[in-house]
Amino acid sequence: MTASVGARRAREFAERQALIVSTARSLAEERGWDHVTTRRLADAIEYSQPVLYGHFPDGRSGIITAVALVGFDELAAAMSEPGEGASGADRVRAVVTAYLDFAERHPATYEAMFRLPIGAPFAAAETPTSMRAGFEAIVGALRALDRPPADLETAAEVLWGAMHGVATLRRSGRFDPRLDERRVDELVRSFAG
Repeated sequence: MTASVGARRAREFAERQALIVSTARSLAEERGWDHVTTRRLADAIEYSQPVLYGHFPDGRSGIITAVALVGFDELAAAMSEPGEGASGADRVRAVVTAYLDFAERHPATYEAMFRLPIGAPFAAAETPTSMRAGFEAIVGALRALDRPPADLETAAEVLWGAMHGVATLRRSGRFDPRLDERRVDELVRSFAG
């Protein structure tokens, strides 16, 4: 096999894998994760189930992990971009707003990232770069404060937990949506003074 044939096959494999992930994500966003099965995915992309397993040997759980990792990439980018030029409370506000907006716009992806079991560890040496980047965006926002917390990582975990709680309670209809901005203000005030 020539190098060009090998490169073409690798490119086609990556394209099929991306199609599987984007289709799974679309199905989940439209109808929920209970609707995403390997049979339905195979029908939607017009490939056989063995093709799916050829790309994701762990089947549905491997596909959910892939969707979650794409989500972590997007969330990290969303939290990093608006706050990079800002400092202090404005940067914390940008991170909080980006996080909550992402959770609201992509509920099934957010569910894959934080509720469903995935094959990627949190807070470990093996944690994927995309997952670390999102956490680092939170740490960076706190570091940019005039008086950053003494223990940045723990403070970042607490802010992340608070954002996750707000996103989860908002999604489940436990919070009055008219008070969203006040909740953001309170989160920022709690961490930025």
